[in-house]
Amino acid sequence: MRDDERQARENIEALTIAISVRSVPLILGSLLETQLTIQQLKVLTSIVVDDGASISALAASFNTSLAATSKLVDRLEAQGLVCRVTDSEDNRVKRLEPTPLGRGVVGTIVAARPELGSDVLDGLSSDELHALVVALRAINREMKTSQTGDSH
Repeated sequence: MRDDERQARENIEALTIAISVRSVPLILGSLLETQLTIQQLKVLTSIVVDDGASISALAASFNTSLAATSKLVDRLEAQGLVCRVTDSEDNRVKRLEPTPLGRGVVGTIVAARPELGSDVLDGLSSDELHALVVALRAINREMKTSQTGDSH
């Protein structure tokens, strides 16, 4: 590894830690305001990320029983966070979709990054915004690759 790459990696690590520390109070505030259990939040987040998941797929991914997963989904549905939709190709299968409220909850609690809020982004130049888009796309690509086990 070249010296400039090593220095860039060290800078990224230090900046990531600093940004994370500044973000914790904002993220925790939203999390503490919700009435969701951690397990419900995990399931809701999975439904938002994998729109159209089935209860059996969720049960398998969380290593829980169908009955337990179904009860969790029932609670989320009762709160208006998810809905069951009949699969267009197989009428026996019900797919889970987040409602706009469900997406909003995840956006506020999990996906929202205070460091990427409009109050911060408004202070960046056009060049900085475009560079950030390129960097975030690359990070998203690499995270997706590492999660699926695909190689380049």
